[in-house]
This record gives sequence, structure tokens and C-alpha cells, in this order.
Amino acid sequence: MKLESDAFSANGTIPPKYTCDRQDFSPPLKWDTPPTGTQSLALIVDDPDAPMGIFVHWVLYDLPPEITSLPEAVPNDATLASGGTHGKNDFGKLGYGGPCPPSGTHRYFFKLYALDRYLELASGATKEQLEAAMNGHILAAAELIGRYSRQR
Repeated sequence: MKLESDAFSANGTIPPKYTCDRQDFSPPLKWDTPPTGTQSLALIVDDPDAPMGIFVHWVLYDLPPEITSLPEAVPNDATLASGGTHGKNDFGKLGYGGPCPPSGTHRYFFKLYALDRYLELASGATKEQLEAAMNGHILAAAELIGRYSRQR
């Protein structure tokens, strides 16, 4: 699978509208059709460059396998109208929380997983809970890295 965004290129700069410095919208994402046997998709966005360790910006799971994109500004509701359930990010909220690095340029890893099962986790699951539920069920994965540094 390949994961892309019309908002930024691989290893490119994430535009401010997708960060805490502006509207904090989730960026649009698109991907290839997942492999045969995929029952659901999961997305994790995190920042490994955060001062206190990996900081989680978005946890989304149980996306239907026929979905091959997410629009800009996905609502931070517990569940999406098109299917999918939001987990809790490290801001303590459901849905997307954009880049907001305290200093320097940070990398943001958007990781999409094709899974051989529907996870049925309740809304608000953490990245750790999602990863435990996905263990042994990943058919394919794709990654997109964006970068951001705050303009002060």
C-alpha cells in the first residue's frame, strides 16, 4: 500500500493549517486499495521527536476497507459517518491533534494498517490498546512522513 496526501509530499513540510498554529485540521489522506482479505483499516499519527518520547497525534480504527481516502478536517467525533472509530490522542482528546512542536523541526509519521479483522474497540482507545489489538492481524502497512517547525 502507498499512503499520500495532497497537502504535503513525503518528507515535506506540513502546511500550518494542519497544525496548532492555524485551524488544526487533519490533512487529506489517500491510499491504494488494501490487500484482499482486509476487514478494516487503522491509522496512527505520532511524533517520535517529542521531548518526552513519542507523542500520539491521531488514533483511528475500524475504517471500512472500501474507503481509500480521508478528507481534510475529519470531525473529531467518537465515530465517523463513513465508518471508523476515534481513539484518544496524547492531548487527551478524541480525533486529530495537529503538530505543535515546542522547538525545532519534528517528524510526523502517518501510519496506515490493513487488518484481517474488525477490531471492535470502544471509542477512546489509546495507541497502545490499538497496537495490542492489531498484533498478529496486520496484512499490509504504509507510511507517510511530514515535517513541521513552528514559526515564532
